[in-house]
This record gives sequence, structure tokens and C-alpha cells, in this order.
Amino acid sequence: MNPKAKLTLVGAGPGDPDLITLKGVKALKSADVILYDALVNPLILEHAPQAKKIFVGKRKGFHRYTQDEINDIIVEQALSFGHVIRLKGGDPFVFGRGSEEIDHAENFGIRTEIISGISSSIAVPSSIGIPLTKRGVSESFWVITGCNSERQLSQDLALAAQSSATIVVLMGMHKLPEIVRVFKKLNKGSLPAAVIQNGTLDNEKSVVGNVDSIIDKVESKGLSSPAIILFGEVARRESQFNSIIHSLNLEKAS
Repeated sequence: MNPKAKLTLVGAGPGDPDLITLKGVKALKSADVILYDALVNPLILEHAPQAKKIFVGKRKGFHRYTQDEINDIIVEQALSFGHVIRLKGGDPFVFGRGSEEIDHAENFGIRTEIISGISSSIAVPSSIGIPLTKRGVSESFWVITGCNSERQLSQDLALAAQSSATIVVLMGMHKLPEIVRVFKKLNKGSLPAAVIQNGTLDNEKSVVGNVDSIIDKVESKGLSSPAIILFGEVARRESQFNSIIHSLNLEKAS
């Protein structure tokens, strides 16, 4: 057993490299090996020039490694080299399968640590001025995966859609039509909705509308993954603001 063997899960934040925590940066500086995901900004890796880097990212339709293979790589690298950082976009415990990796490493007697990251579910809406909660408007919020382990839409979405809470859907762009149908069945076509792609980055793009219009708006602007989807009255102010700007632009053009 390598006495230096350790696994640290580090949340890389929502995309902007400045939004990783100071504690996360300190951990990177001590890493011997870093396993990083597709949504990790490459600039963050510059905090660890000394470390061996292994890309283990997943994209829709492309998995470089299965989760079981990633678990085994973590153990192999920790026992061989020492301190392994598992660098994940957002927070490692928000749909990041971080607990599975921790459990697997601990089964081999490897020490573990978790360093939280800023979740995109919170940071990305705020980057375009949408709060998740607002007094008198929304008292709570749901964060739901767009695709569960069976590749189906989460049943929690139907429950959330019946409430007045803000709903944030992660990893759901390929199921956007299905998601919209859930709200339409509840006669919520006028409920404000937003989609934000590449949130917090310089190439961020977003559209704001409502349940009835959001698919057309996404298609007209060419939005795709990685993106988050939001439903809720908290987006109404942003929608009204965008409408005012659009009207002003039309006036200038005329």
C-alpha cells in the first residue's frame, strides 16, 4: 500500500476558471495525477503543471471510459503515484457520481477528501440575472437530471412541475421536447422558461421565453449542449427585459 495514496474529489465550478474555489486550487498544486472531465475548463489544469493528466470525460454518444473503468483507474493511479485529484465540472456530488468513486477508493483503503464546487445549477442562471429564489415569487427550487440511469426522463420532473418552485434541469437538452410536454399537460404554456448554453463563459448564449415558445427560440438561436434549462416565474423579469431590448433594437433599425 502506497502511504501517499489519496483521492480528492474537486469541484471545478460551472465553467469560468475563476470560479473554482481557493481550496480546490491548493489541492491541484499537490496532485500527482489528475483525472478530469469534459466540462472542466482546460485553464484550471494550469494550476497543476507537475501532475500527470488523464482525460476521462463523457459526452452524449461518446464515453472514453465507463464509470467502472474510471473507478479502477483512480485506484491504480493512487496506489502507483500517490495523490489523485478527480476534477469534475460543477460540484462532484451534484449528478457527478462522486460518491461512487469515493466508495470504490475507500474499499481499497485509500484516503479520501471532498472539496465542493460551485454548481452550474446555481451559478449559470445567476450569470444572466435569474435568481433561483425570490421573495413573493419562488420559495424553493428543484435541480433535476434530464436523464436518469435508465436513459429516461426523471419522474421527479412531473412532481416539480406541479409546484410553484423554480425548476433547473441539467443534462436535458436532448429531451427538451419531452420536458416541455410535461408542463403543457399541466396547462403551463405561459410559464417563463430559459435555456443557457456555456454558462459563465465568454461564449455563453441564452434564450428566455415561455414553455410554449422555448423550443422555437432554442432552434432559432442554435443552442445545444452543454446547457441548462430553467422553468419558473423568476425568469419573467429577464424575459421582460429581453423584450424591451428587442423592441429598442427594432426602433433603431427603423
